[in-house]
Amino acid sequence: MAQVQIVSDGVNYRHQIRSGEHVLLADEPLGLGGQAAGMAPFDLYLASLAACTAITLRMYAEKKGWELGEFRAELSSSRDANGRLQVHRVLHAAAPLTAAQWARLLDVVERTPVTLVMREGADITSEQGR
Repeated sequence: MAQVQIVSDGVNYRHQIRSGEHVLLADEPLGLGGQAAGMAPFDLYLASLAACTAITLRMYAEKKGWELGEFRAELSSSRDANGRLQVHRVLHAAAPLTAAQWARLLDVVERTPVTLVMREGADITSEQGR
């Protein structure tokens, strides 16, 4: 499905993440001892959901022949009283959409691939490399 590699580059917590030909930086904020050279891990988590949200809704709108114009999603996370992560999305489209179109988009967004995986969780295993 997907494969990434992360390698430290020797500067505190800064790491290069590679996926195929694409490279991005991950780091921690200055206040946590990083250099703020890239997104922090939970920022990347939200970025993954944001990307899937925007791409899925764009694909759906194109299939329906709907114009979204500039699409924007704002995601934020917090923890509830039990420490469970809560993610909230606010969606914006520059083009005028009817209430029915928005209702459909809000229904579709609940079933994007990354949304479903994040809700169901994943089995994560680890092993020592050679």
